[in-house]
Amino acid sequence: MASPHTGSLNQSVELLRVETNLFNLYIQGKPYHPTVESLQLHRTNDEKWVAAGLQVSTLESSLQIEQISVFHPETRELKLWGTGDPSFPIFFETQSYELVIEKKAEMALTFHHDNIHLRQAVKPLGKMIVSGVLNFQNEVGLTELELRLNGSPIFRMQIEIFPSKIDYKQDYQMILHDVNQQIYNLSFDFMRKTYNMTGLKNTRSQSLTEFFTILQHVFGQLVQAVERIEVAPHSKLKQEKRVLDAARVKKAGRDNVAFLSKRPQLLIPDSRLGFVPVNGEAYYPSRVLETKRHVDYNTLENRFVRWVLVRIAVKLKELKTRLVEKNRMQDPLLAKRLQDMQTQLQRLLRLDFLNVGEMRQLSVSLVLQMAPGYREVYRNYLMLMKGLSIQSDLFRLSMKDLAQLYEYWCFLKIHDLLGRKYELLKQDIIKVNRTGVFVTLDKSQQARMVYRNPKNGEIFTLYYNALPKGDHSETLGQRPDNVLTLKKNDSAADYKYIFDAKYRLNPAYEGSYYYDKYGIPGPEEDDINTMHRYRDAIVYTDVDSRELERSMFGAYVLFPHHNEEQFKDHKFYRSIKRINVGAFPFLPNSTKLMEEFLDEIILDSPEKAYERATRPRGTKEYYRNKLSGKNVLVGSLRDVTQLENALKFSYYHVPLENITDHTILTQLEYVALYQSRGQFAGRGDVGVSWYGKVASWRVVRRKEITERPARRGTEEKLYVKFTIERWMKRDKPIVPGGRGIYSLLYTSKYMFDRAVEIAELKLDTEEELVLWREQRRKGPVKVELDHDQVDLAKVIKGIQLMD
Repeated sequence: MASPHTGSLNQSVELLRVETNLFNLYIQGKPYHPTVESLQLHRTNDEKWVAAGLQVSTLESSLQIEQISVFHPETRELKLWGTGDPSFPIFFETQSYELVIEKKAEMALTFHHDNIHLRQAVKPLGKMIVSGVLNFQNEVGLTELELRLNGSPIFRMQIEIFPSKIDYKQDYQMILHDVNQQIYNLSFDFMRKTYNMTGLKNTRSQSLTEFFTILQHVFGQLVQAVERIEVAPHSKLKQEKRVLDAARVKKAGRDNVAFLSKRPQLLIPDSRLGFVPVNGEAYYPSRVLETKRHVDYNTLENRFVRWVLVRIAVKLKELKTRLVEKNRMQDPLLAKRLQDMQTQLQRLLRLDFLNVGEMRQLSVSLVLQMAPGYREVYRNYLMLMKGLSIQSDLFRLSMKDLAQLYEYWCFLKIHDLLGRKYELLKQDIIKVNRTGVFVTLDKSQQARMVYRNPKNGEIFTLYYNALPKGDHSETLGQRPDNVLTLKKNDSAADYKYIFDAKYRLNPAYEGSYYYDKYGIPGPEEDDINTMHRYRDAIVYTDVDSRELERSMFGAYVLFPHHNEEQFKDHKFYRSIKRINVGAFPFLPNSTKLMEEFLDEIILDSPEKAYERATRPRGTKEYYRNKLSGKNVLVGSLRDVTQLENALKFSYYHVPLENITDHTILTQLEYVALYQSRGQFAGRGDVGVSWYGKVASWRVVRRKEITERPARRGTEEKLYVKFTIERWMKRDKPIVPGGRGIYSLLYTSKYMFDRAVEIAELKLDTEEELVLWREQRRKGPVKVELDHDQVDLAKVIKGIQLMD
């Protein structure tokens, strides 16, 4: 597919220019991203460019913006731009952009960005130039570029970075929504190059990233609120009563009347100084009760304020510890910001009115709701306890790298597709790691989803970033993103498929090697080679034999692309049917091919699943020989007594003349007994229930079989006598299904173990077996023969589902 912009327009041009009275700012880079143009991304329904975010503002009155010019992708030239004018996508992930600030006079002008790597990329070049190259890697969203004069912000510009492989307004926003809907706050990250706007949301699982994002927004308000409380803190009057010498008390209250009436020993008679009359005599007290009132700040409200500040201090200490552990405390500005917050909190906690006890319980009083200062602290506390939701305009929060976000989304979307149709047995097995600064999926053995197919009870498991138990590599470690393990009825093997998320796409530019070879966009060849490596390198060690077996039946790349119909013609899609290695386009609105394939492999019989895998040369002949080996003889019984006799003495006999090919005797390993409806109806199981392993066999005269008397005239007749090690009974008999066995028939142990009706024992080719198993997974199957007696039938007329 051709890119519409070539030549000089695909070279670096001036994309944005801001002219001010103090400096001029320029951003240069490629005006188009070739992949975006090839796939026609970021367009509206009428093929117009979507709007992009752009804001330019001054933070100092001495700075005046004179003119802003922005590159217009349709006119292909710079156009004057003003606040409120539309802007279009011109900045993309993985592309480099040169930032140049030309000072008009010598001044201490510096560049600032919250992300240390971008901040360090822009440096002074001489006395008048500040320049550097910005690259946002796989991060998309809004970003702010700030200029500071003598350390104080004077200019700020917000631009929007668009993805290069998926549509920003549709795919990216839907991926964010899907990830956060299934695992809240999984898409958030910490101090990245770009951010998204977020709002508040109730949550019980707030991460440190969310806490710090909200705290930065409210910290200044919180400090001001506490300082305002300091001017007039809430208090209560507390009374203190003490017993003192009467001479030391300045003012005695009425409480002394009751006090002295109970303590007459404190009254001293004195006619001259006494003032308390008692029975015509005057007394004065030697000791009296003094009541003092003082202001007490140990109130519920002040205890609450202290508790909030202490809790924030603990959270900041935890955040600092986590950042050091993760080696993310490389940014000196971030370290200084955290230290300044901690210093401010310690200063506030030393205020006199906060020298109070511990908060035992929280009661929302009128003071907390309405009093100046207290209401601000309470409101900020409520905000701090909440989480963040995407697509609002209150807070700025970093999102995860788009490649990692796509990996998370692929796993969660596969889970969503399976969860719609199949029963989820465990819904608590997505483990998240909340011990760090932000939330991640737990990449351990426990990161798996277990489902059950309600139609047949089969169990299958979806693993994330972990191999199923027992799988490993004998050479280098292998860790695919997603592994789907299917357990099929009637099969001991597990059928495992790899779905690996790759946020990579080759747009197949016209004239490129990829275009000449494949013609249409698709996954990178390296990623397909990785799938071959996964399939061949991951093995399983058999517990009994200790032999290594290749355990992965298929491996597929999941890559970001919209056009599913077009991709059906791609070599890497057609290769899925041929060698079970290939790719699926996978985006929020492009999941049809993946969903159909999941249904297909879940419905597969074990034979069909095995057929999908590429086998070593000679395998087909090997298994044809193995399946065609007739090692089970199913013989009929004349009456009930013959069954009882055979079970009692552990043997079975059959006329030698009934065995036309005597060489088959050397390969028989089992004998099974057929009980006809005519002889056994109402007397026990009808069909084939009993079977046993052959210990030995020999050809004898009938009269030599002494366990059961011979019929007259058969004494000299040759018979084959099988000695059975031990008779065993099937859990479910092989039923007649309207047919019978005249004398005997031969079948393989493989078919004997899986047959439901005796007609199925007649199947003896690989093609018949595959067709039968495929049909039986859909429901009960009827095998049509050209004779009612299975051993006398010559032709299999059909294998059909029963009505």
